[in-house]
Amino acid sequence: MVEKVIEDIGRFYHHYPRLVVVVTSCLGEKEDAMAVTWHSPVSSHPPLFGVSISPRRFSYKLILESKEFGVNFLPLEKAELAVATGAVRGEEMDKFKTFHIERNRGTKTSVPILKDAYAAYECRLVDCHAYGDHEWLVGEVVAIHLLPQAITPQQTLDMEKLRPLLYLGDDTYITTDPRSQRSIDRQPFRQR
Repeated sequence: MVEKVIEDIGRFYHHYPRLVVVVTSCLGEKEDAMAVTWHSPVSSHPPLFGVSISPRRFSYKLILESKEFGVNFLPLEKAELAVATGAVRGEEMDKFKTFHIERNRGTKTSVPILKDAYAAYECRLVDCHAYGDHEWLVGEVVAIHLLPQAITPQQTLDMEKLRPLLYLGDDTYITTDPRSQRSIDRQPFRQR
């Protein structure tokens, strides 16, 4: 490996590509949606999912007050929708009206669930902790919405039918190549 050390850390995209999600929130009549790439499952039992959001964001304020949020996974074909939700401030405009975002109401929460999502989680906020200029918001997943045709019998994404939206950094988006998919048996490694 050719080594180059960078000590003046500015923008860093070496941890990409990452799945893009649109985090949705609602407090009374106020709704918001924002694109997020810093997110992760945190626990299986109980099912916990975390998102990293700046406290300056309108969504952050709605989530803290309502104690709930949605996580919506989009296909590549909806990249413009994800970009639109991240390009403008929710305090300044109604993103759902301006960008004609279709949604349903959650079944266990009041968060909007995007009709364009192939999967979405409804989450109830259980923890919030500051890390640098962002807050890590952890929610318990209380309901999952799925597009059945996007899921295989093994409960994985059907990569022949779906192209998940990935962010590469610097406003660049890509997806996966289904020809690269491989299943690898763990058992031989466990027997060593």
